[in-house]
Amino acid sequence: MYIAQSFLHSLVAALIVDTSLISWKIENPLLRQRFRLLVMVLPIIMFPLYQTLSPERGSPLFRLDAVFDITRWLNLEIWGAVPVGILFLLALIFTAAVFVFQELLPIVRHTSSPATGSLDAAPPDRSSPAQRALGTLPGTTPDVFIIDEDDCIIFSSTGKVPAIYLSRGLEERLTFDELRAALAHEVGHIRRSRRPLMVMVFLLRMLMFFNPVILMEFRRIAQEEENICDDLAVTLTGNRQAMADVLKKFIACETGNPSASDAERLQDRIEEYSHSMMMESRISRLEELPAQDAKGAVVFAIVTVTILTINYYLV
Repeated sequence: MYIAQSFLHSLVAALIVDTSLISWKIENPLLRQRFRLLVMVLPIIMFPLYQTLSPERGSPLFRLDAVFDITRWLNLEIWGAVPVGILFLLALIFTAAVFVFQELLPIVRHTSSPATGSLDAAPPDRSSPAQRALGTLPGTTPDVFIIDEDDCIIFSSTGKVPAIYLSRGLEERLTFDELRAALAHEVGHIRRSRRPLMVMVFLLRMLMFFNPVILMEFRRIAQEEENICDDLAVTLTGNRQAMADVLKKFIACETGNPSASDAERLQDRIEEYSHSMMMESRISRLEELPAQDAKGAVVFAIVTVTILTINYYLV
């Protein structure tokens, strides 16, 4: 009952949140991320909350008067042969497998891999464009290291001693303003890591590893995190177009592996297309005038109450 209802509750919560974001024209990624967190948090607690408040909620009498009874649908048979419940179970198993192979195992491998000798990076010269660009950013900035690679690579480590890693190829491709924007984006990730929201979100994702709605919402929250760091980069540099131009150059850098097999090249093309779509969405945001979101707290409260009220009658 918990698994079935938490799936149903998360689906309804996602529909309400998406409709609210569109209807109220909420564009601020920080606000959007908070709304999407409702989809991950509320389905975990709603079933035990409802059962504590109304122990009779799971009774046949309550189900007869409920707005939606998921067990009726799970007991239906497609063409009189395939139970809907079996298809539902297969969807849960597939989602759990995606979580293990795409999200959990990479983290385990990264955590268990030796820290030394895994990355060939060196501090840049004082005259390096990356060092000069980082020095122009306000506030405390981390160290930057140059990776001797031609590909477009930039990422940050957010441990006890945070640092930014940048490939020589990317440093040569970007103008000074674009380099400042790219480094400022990574500074945003490092500063955001001091508020470990994404760690909490991943723990929630682990609790709901079987739920396909949570899988999609987790990735949307991660995308909003990139948008938040884009906005932080704009705040630090005062240059929206430079951040957009960085993303355009990343799209231009992405090419498939010519030595790969046909199946690997197809997988690479699918991944590159998906990644490019996300990049283009971020570029469009940056090139448009930022919207002013009014009454965000009021809408958040209304959406929360609406989700809790409607899902009470979905069993």
